[in-house]
Amino acid sequence: MVVSNNPHNKEIAIRRRIANIFNKREDDFPSLREYNDYLEEVEDMTFNLIEGIDVAAIEARIAKYQEENTEQIMINRARKAEELAAALAASKGQPAQTDNDVAANQNAQAGFGAIPQGQYAPTFAGQPRPTGMAPQPLPLGGSDMLGYADDEETMRLRAERGARAAGWSMEISRKRALEEAFGSMWVY
Repeated sequence: MVVSNNPHNKEIAIRRRIANIFNKREDDFPSLREYNDYLEEVEDMTFNLIEGIDVAAIEARIAKYQEENTEQIMINRARKAEELAAALAASKGQPAQTDNDVAANQNAQAGFGAIPQGQYAPTFAGQPRPTGMAPQPLPLGGSDMLGYADDEETMRLRAERGARAAGWSMEISRKRALEEAFGSMWVY
């Protein structure tokens, strides 16, 4: 049971929990109609849990489903983890590692065709080069960045210009304060 003061956090937690249990995909069903029925049933249960409608019966259904489909749930979780790992590797420009790659990696570490430690390994055409953080430009302007303190006049001008750039001025603030103070006096 999820307990939270924020209704959005409660909904997110419930949806994550349900999605982790009811994790079948379209290709697990013989027809699109059956898959859509499954999705509708899952969404009905999710909605009822979020709204607190018949929670005990839904929790019992979830426990029964989980008990009957434990193996399928684990298989789908593993498949999702593999897909996420492959997507992460692809986003980094590395091919996804398969079981054959792992074996080849172990052979390479054992010394078969491996490049000796400390030797330069050239990159192949099309293979991305490692990138680090590029040099950052030095900020322009204030000498306080270099450790020198600005005088009082410079600091006042910066504050005033910054406030004006944001659309604020002392006159606007003063006018609003007066309007609020005197506007509350003539309430009928």
